[in-house]
Amino acid sequence: MKLLFIGDIVGRAGRKMLVDHLDRLIDKHLIDLVVANGENAAAGYGLTVSVLREILDAGVDVVTTGNHIWDKKEIMPVLEKESRLLRPANYPPGLPGYGSGIYETAAGVKIGVLNLEGRVFMKNLDCPFRAADELVAELRDETPIIFVDFHAEATSEKQALGYYLDGRVSAVVGTHTHVQTADERVLSAGTGYLTDVGMTGSQDAIIGNQKEPAMQRFLTQLPVRLEVAKKNPFLCGVLLTINEKTGCCESIERIQKSS
Repeated sequence: MKLLFIGDIVGRAGRKMLVDHLDRLIDKHLIDLVVANGENAAAGYGLTVSVLREILDAGVDVVTTGNHIWDKKEIMPVLEKESRLLRPANYPPGLPGYGSGIYETAAGVKIGVLNLEGRVFMKNLDCPFRAADELVAELRDETPIIFVDFHAEATSEKQALGYYLDGRVSAVVGTHTHVQTADERVLSAGTGYLTDVGMTGSQDAIIGNQKEPAMQRFLTQLPVRLEVAKKNPFLCGVLLTINEKTGCCESIERIQKSS
């Protein structure tokens, strides 16, 4: 089976790229399931109800997120109701939402999706490695096909989780830094790995935001409001071919699509 994962959708430019190109990507690559990270989809920070609907209507089957999922309060009740929307599983107990789920392709193949968040240079959350131990075991009771979106800052932490889960999940793909890395590979026990899938939004930008305000932040060290950029958008993703019986990744391919 083939799974397409689309990197962090940033603002309106990213959503337009998704709407304009997803159907063609699905048809071209015969995609069975589409997962996309949507934590920056609403004006660069968080998700609104209407933006989530737009992403799902575009053909995305599962929306993963990260630290910005809490930015728009209107999404909180949706986290409890919409099983296709995930938030990182290693937040403290009692918060709304799902950190993982089982989904089915049109052919009836079950796929587990797990969303985790890193701790290095980020919030001091519960351990993503221990959370993965527990949740991967639960998902494997249902299916050997498990995809992990690891929303983390540090390359070392992402690589560590990839090797830690090698052979237990189908793929570990990183998000959050918005810059696509060129280290895609299948690890020795059959897990596909990519440090960061990149973003879907404006290329003429600094990680999706307008360049001038972002540069002023670095030059002045003062709080400067960032605005989402719109020009020259592109779509970043990764295509995974997974063995339905074993759950092993057979191939992994980076995708970039310009407007």
